[in-house]
Amino acid sequence: MYLKIKLRIINCILLLSTCVSSEDTFPNEFKFGVATSAYQVEGAWNEGGKGESIWDRLTHGKPKKIKDRSNADVSCDSYHKVLEDVQLLKEMDVDFYKFSISWPRILPNGYTNKVNTDGVRYYNELIDELIANGIKPIATMFHWDLPQLLQEKGGWMNEKLIVAFEEYANLLFSIYGNRVRDWITFDDPGKFCFDPYFDQASFADGLKEEGNVGYLCAHAILKSHARVYRLYNFNYRERQHGRVGISFGSAWNEPGIRGEADKDLSELAMELELGWFANPIFSRIGDYPKMASEQLDYFSRQIQTSTFKVPEFESADVELLRGSADFFGLSHYTTKICDVSLPKMSAEGTPLFALDFCVQNESWENGTSSWLKVVPWGLRRLLNWIKKEYDNPEVLITANGFSDVEDENDCRRVHYINSYLENILAAIHKDKCNVSAYTVWSFLDNFQWYQGYTEKFGLYSVDFNSMERTRSPRLSSMVYTNIIKQRRIDWDYSPEGYKTCKWGISNMTAP
Repeated sequence: MYLKIKLRIINCILLLSTCVSSEDTFPNEFKFGVATSAYQVEGAWNEGGKGESIWDRLTHGKPKKIKDRSNADVSCDSYHKVLEDVQLLKEMDVDFYKFSISWPRILPNGYTNKVNTDGVRYYNELIDELIANGIKPIATMFHWDLPQLLQEKGGWMNEKLIVAFEEYANLLFSIYGNRVRDWITFDDPGKFCFDPYFDQASFADGLKEEGNVGYLCAHAILKSHARVYRLYNFNYRERQHGRVGISFGSAWNEPGIRGEADKDLSELAMELELGWFANPIFSRIGDYPKMASEQLDYFSRQIQTSTFKVPEFESADVELLRGSADFFGLSHYTTKICDVSLPKMSAEGTPLFALDFCVQNESWENGTSSWLKVVPWGLRRLLNWIKKEYDNPEVLITANGFSDVEDENDCRRVHYINSYLENILAAIHKDKCNVSAYTVWSFLDNFQWYQGYTEKFGLYSVDFNSMERTRSPRLSSMVYTNIIKQRRIDWDYSPEGYKTCKWGISNMTAP
C-alpha cells in the first residue's frame, strides 16, 4: 500500500513537470496585488476634519456631470471598514495593497500649517493592519483628489503648488516612511493634466482655457516628482530604505497596415501619450521626447498664437529629473490602432491630434467602459516598447482591470485577467522584460469618476444600496487567488459552487 502511494506521488510530480514549464509560471520574486484610490472608496468626505477636494466640489455643485448623478460621500465606506477590508485582502492572499492617501484628509487646506490628526490616525491604522497581516502597503501620494483650496489658487498651473506638494510628501515620509517602503508620487498624470484641457473639462479640475495649460500642468507634475524623489534621497533613503516611483497611464498604440507612415504615427502617439512623462525621467538624455517636441513646436507655429507654447526645462531641471525613479509604474487597460488614412477628426485641432488617428477596432470585445477593448497582446508590445526605449527598467504594473455589469457571471473579467497575465508571462520569459509586479484594478467596486457607480471594476462587488456597503467576492477574486497561490494561470480552474466559464476567446492573437 505504501509503495503504491509513493509511486502515485512520483507519477504526479513527473506529470506536473511535463505539463507545467518554467515559462508557464511566475518567478518567485514576482508580486501580485490590488488597488484602490482614496476618493473612490473611502467615503467619510467631511468627517474627522477632512478638507474639501475638487471632486467633493464637483459632485456636490454639478451632479449632472456624473452619469448617475452620484457622489463618493460614502462610496465603499472604507474609512470605517479597515479591519474588514484588510481581512478580505488577506483571504485573497495578495502580496501588496496599492492605496492612495487623500491630500485634503491629511492637510485640509493643502498646506502643512494645519495637519489633521484624525486623517493621520486613519492611514496609520490601515498601514499597521496591512503589515500585521503580511500585506505590503504601497502608497500613492496623489490620485486626483486635489484640495479645493489649492485649486482656487490656480491648481497645477500655479508653480507654488510644487513647493506645497514637496512639503506634503515630506510630511508623509516623516509619518509613514518607517513602514511604507514603496511610494508612488503621482498616478497617471496624463489623465488629470490633459483630459481636462483637451476633452473639454472632462475631469474635476478641468479648465476651459485654451493654450498650453495641459503642458504647464505636466511640467509642474514632473518637477514636483523630481523634487520629492531628491528629497527622499537626501533625507530618508539611508534610514528608511524605501523606494520612490511614479505611475504612468498608457494604451498601446499599434501601427496600422500602411508601412512606415503608420509606424511613424504610432511612435509619435507613444511619445505624446507615455513618453511625455516617462522620457524626462527614464531616458538616457532626459528632457521631453524629440519627435513629440518637434511636432508640438510645429503646431505652435501653425496656429500663430502666443497662447500655445510648450514649456522647456532648465538644464538643472533636466538633471534633477533624469533617473528620478526607482521603478516604472504602468497603468494599462487597452490598445488602439494608428492609421494615417483616418479622417482628421480635430481639424486644426489639438496639439495631441496624432492620437486622433489611433482608434479601437469595433470588432474587439469590450467592457462596460466604452474605451476598454480587450487586447491582451497590446500589453506585451507595450512592455517591449518600454524595454527598448528606456533600457529595460523595472516595471510595476500598477493598474489593469475590466469593467462589467452587475448581473454578469464574471467570466469576462476572469478572461481579461487570465489573458493579460498570460501576455505578461510571455513578456517576462520570452522577451526578458523586467516586470516585477501586477496590480488588479480594482479591489472593490467603487465610484468611477464621471461614470459614477455604473461601471463595476471590483474583484469584490459592493452593495451601494446597503447601509453596511456589503462586500461579496466575485468569481474573479477566487481565480486571482488561485493564480497567486499556484503562481500560474489555470484556465480550467473553477471554485466549488461557481459556474464553469466557457471561453469564446477573441482577439488573442497579435496582428
